[in-house]
Amino acid sequence: MPYYRRFDQPAPDPALLARLTEQQREMQERVIIQKPDFDLKLIAGCDSSFVGEDHILSVFVLLSYPELEVLEKVWHYGEVELPYVPGFLSFREAPNLLRAYEKLQQKPDLIMVDGHGISHPRRLGIATHLGLQLNKPTMGVAKKVLVGKYKEPDTLKGSLSPLEHKGELVGNVLRTKDNVKPVFISPGHLMDLESATKIAMACTTKYKLPEPTRLADHYAAVFKSEVR
Repeated sequence: MPYYRRFDQPAPDPALLARLTEQQREMQERVIIQKPDFDLKLIAGCDSSFVGEDHILSVFVLLSYPELEVLEKVWHYGEVELPYVPGFLSFREAPNLLRAYEKLQQKPDLIMVDGHGISHPRRLGIATHLGLQLNKPTMGVAKKVLVGKYKEPDTLKGSLSPLEHKGELVGNVLRTKDNVKPVFISPGHLMDLESATKIAMACTTKYKLPEPTRLADHYAAVFKSEVR
């Protein structure tokens, strides 16, 4: 999926674009895709929502695993530090997400992000970006495809098909409920696709989205009403 410049935005500053491109290239080199080395007891879901053109609200919800009991929910509302630059959205989201993360009393073993990991044009979606910043296992669960080709998985819950981009397996297209649209699972950092897919399925109850990101999305809407 190509990126298009929004008509209401000026062209990005060339110096800023060069700096972000170099930073992204350096981050790409540090991404590690591997079977996670943890005893998964605490899992967090996170999501961000832009409020107007220049503010953002980010939410973390911490749950026990495998019980999926909500232990904490925190949020941070702040100004966006970067202008909109196509292809670099994670740089706009990450600073505020990190401030929300700091408010958690307990830190998760794994972060499930509402967005993409390596299933991104330059393998650096928000889940990967966040994992690198925190040096923490992360995975992405997205509602829509960003890059790659796939065949529609079978209509039954648990069915999946590979998501491939430029000859690389970057994600799985997973049916979490019978006859509903699939979600797009990708490893972020310090995580592999097989583990991410199993955990996403284990965290899915009666809804389409796994509980960590479903609840983060829910509370983002709740908390958003408090700042308006």
